[in-house]
Amino acid sequence: MLIISLLFSITSTSGQDFRKTKDAFQQSYIQEATGEIISSINSLKEVYSEKSYEINLRLGWLSYQAGNFTESIAYYNKAIALMPYAIEPRFGVVYPGAAMGNWTMVINQYEQILEISPNNSIAMHRLGLIFYGKEDYAVAKKYFEKVVNLYPFDYDALSMLGWSYFKLNNFREAKVLFQKALLHTPGGTSAMEGLDLLNLP
Repeated sequence: MLIISLLFSITSTSGQDFRKTKDAFQQSYIQEATGEIISSINSLKEVYSEKSYEINLRLGWLSYQAGNFTESIAYYNKAIALMPYAIEPRFGVVYPGAAMGNWTMVINQYEQILEISPNNSIAMHRLGLIFYGKEDYAVAKKYFEKVVNLYPFDYDALSMLGWSYFKLNNFREAKVLFQKALLHTPGGTSAMEGLDLLNLP
């Protein structure tokens, strides 16, 4: 109830202001679709309000598209401050964060998402990929296992869990997971590569 009240309190505008804002959003979408990202940003800046979650969220995305990563993070952080239980701005802010190589911030945002939405498979899978890339296979395995428990027939999760087990020298488990992945996607190159390395059919 508190969250709903907050939503209405920060989005309530007069009819005239709403029409102006809606028109700015429409123009912004058209400009983005034709590749005019800076113009798209400027259209929204004409109606900018620090209290508007929607404008800050969209300016975060558009600023990222324009390559203005610091500005993008600032807008996304304003959206997060306005709606702290929303996960969409947290998913958004990881893009400029990753582009800047700020993996600590990216990991923190995914962890925050999981605090809000504990079974969010996208956040878990991406954390798994990050830790796999860091060669921290034990932590990667933990995240991929959670995804597989939620989606036992997901090719990407099965494959990455298989590779995590492979890297940890748990070859029997890796074999089973690669085989299960190939039941989902018989031509899956990642799982086939894993079985080839294990010298198994």
